[in-house]
Amino acid sequence: MPTPADRVLVVGIDGVRLDVLRRLPTPHLDALAADGFRTPVEVDARTPTMSGPCWATVVTGVGVDKHGVWSNDFTGHRLDVFPDFATRLARQDGRRTFVAAGWQPLMQVRDGGPLFRAPSRSAYIAPAEDAPEAWETCDERITEEAAGVLAGEDIDASFVYLGAPDETAHVLGCGAAYEEAVLRADERVGRLLDAVRSRPAYDGERWTVLVVTDHGHVDAGGHGGRSLEERTAWLVANGPGITSAPPQVRHVDVAAQVFASLGCSADRHWTLDGRPFSRV
Repeated sequence: MPTPADRVLVVGIDGVRLDVLRRLPTPHLDALAADGFRTPVEVDARTPTMSGPCWATVVTGVGVDKHGVWSNDFTGHRLDVFPDFATRLARQDGRRTFVAAGWQPLMQVRDGGPLFRAPSRSAYIAPAEDAPEAWETCDERITEEAAGVLAGEDIDASFVYLGAPDETAHVLGCGAAYEEAVLRADERVGRLLDAVRSRPAYDGERWTVLVVTDHGHVDAGGHGGRSLEERTAWLVANGPGITSAPPQVRHVDVAAQVFASLGCSADRHWTLDGRPFSRV
């Protein structure tokens, strides 16, 4: 019998507080966690609770001292030495990778990056302005684009970014509008999962799905400090060998798990600070 194909989907939802997530009905994330796990992830003491440093740590699998992203302007980064998993897989392993994002530092219109340097394919769809409504429209378009690619193309590893919850918290705080943004993000995760399951080859594939946030927010909205609300992130993980959360999961472990789920040899990626958490 042919060996099942391994594929990975990582969804990054910006700025979702764990305590808010726990009290909301999020059926798609809950279903993933039921067959895998959901666990807190603490932003480590060296990493600013800002999107740039946190996402760089998530997708490179190394900490700030290596990737050199200390703020949202990415000044002085070392991402050419410590690239994101989509670029590393494409360049070193010949894998097909895809990134869809609307936040400019993640994926710009031309030449990639600064964070995602050279995935096999990318979709950059920017919001018309920095406002909650504009980001909702952006996330909707990102979801539509990513769903089409996931359903119709053979992509080994994907990263899809949803930014509306973070922008809503910045503008309106962590109240009712923020909770609605989190619920819409869960619905978009569900549509991405439906796209995966609609694939003609789905029954012959093994999928790992990782959904992660970068940081939290204070009640009034905002982050960058060291409060519990700001430095508590989370991860939902589902896939072969992922049954229960280990004692501690870190942001650097996400990229390590991507490589492990694809069966990539560890010695090809010796610079990683993270460790996979699956049992296969």
